[in-house]
Amino acid sequence: MKYTEIMVRYGELSTKGKNRNIFITRLASNVKKSLVDFPNVKVKAERDRMHLLLNGEDSTAIIPLLKKVFGIQNFSPSIYVEKDIEAIKAMAQSIMREIYTGKETFKITTKRSDRDFIQDSNELNLTLGNAIFDIFPNIKAQMKKPDINLRLEIRVDGAYLSYETIQGAGGLPVGSAGKGMLMLSGGIDSPVAGYYAMKRGVAIEAVHFASPPYTSEQALQKAKDLTKKLTPYVGGIQFIEVPFTEIQEEIKNHVPQGYWMTITRRMMMRLTDLIREQRKGLVIINGESLGQVASQTLHSMVAINEVTTTPVIRPVATMDKLEIIAVAEKIDTFELSILPFEDCCTIFAPPQPKTRPRLDKVQQYEERLDLEGMIERAMAGLKISEISASQAEEDFSDLL
Repeated sequence: MKYTEIMVRYGELSTKGKNRNIFITRLASNVKKSLVDFPNVKVKAERDRMHLLLNGEDSTAIIPLLKKVFGIQNFSPSIYVEKDIEAIKAMAQSIMREIYTGKETFKITTKRSDRDFIQDSNELNLTLGNAIFDIFPNIKAQMKKPDINLRLEIRVDGAYLSYETIQGAGGLPVGSAGKGMLMLSGGIDSPVAGYYAMKRGVAIEAVHFASPPYTSEQALQKAKDLTKKLTPYVGGIQFIEVPFTEIQEEIKNHVPQGYWMTITRRMMMRLTDLIREQRKGLVIINGESLGQVASQTLHSMVAINEVTTTPVIRPVATMDKLEIIAVAEKIDTFELSILPFEDCCTIFAPPQPKTRPRLDKVQQYEERLDLEGMIERAMAGLKISEISASQAEEDFSDLL
């Protein structure tokens, strides 16, 4: 069926009161980014809903992209008809001929924003209902939960007919809650954490720690590919590669094995917080799941968090592994995450890490390290690129 428009319903955005226009404007911007490969689509964001004028673009390619845009509750592809009763009846009959199989129940739902139209909503419901009975005398009307709900909207510029309601991603438009730094490893959990943060309106930048030659180019590419899996929800994500080899070697050479992971995570947290400050982020996001590994016990989290006062959001902290895997499969990151290219956390994982690290011991061992020098050198070596769903990466390292 050749659609001419897609009507978008906001859902949660409808509750935002005086701030509603801010959220709608952000959503419109995100929709445009997601549909960058469809230049003819025009986005008209109104207070109660959004209209995407397709102008000949292929709706079958656009619909899957819209399903991933946070802030959309649901949407309906629509067909434009002139505001003429006979033309509307003819199109309604044409749609029903295409979708009715002889078993479904139906109803007509009319919304009339053009109050000057010749018939009101009730009259239009009756007119179209009779038109359907003219071609299918045995069809059954059902007002509650019909199989087919044929919708008619009469607006100033024309009439629009639709019958599908496609579920969107829900949540809030990405960016409406500010920006955060996602600590992205190559594992299962951190992409899921990024997904949940974006669903609540947080724009993310992915911070990945690389320790060549201990970690491979394949491991780095895996992290970039995971980032790319998240881009359909927002359009594009900045990927920040942090050189971490020197820091891990120094920790291994000067710190007892049991404290390797704690101090490694503290250094990651320090660097992520500096990147956040530099790039005007508000929070740090990571994929820690309580009790999953030694660095994710409450005692470890307390010791690691001690290096920053920035809020650290852990969206998957209370989820078990099977729950996280289910979401990873849903967002298509799971198969990438289990590829056998290890990140720096797994390469330097000690055989017996401390699950209850003592803060005084941590601070004592850190005195053996040139913290300021290592941090300065790591920050000087940051590599930043833009990753999008439809374009090749662009290197922005020279903008630092």
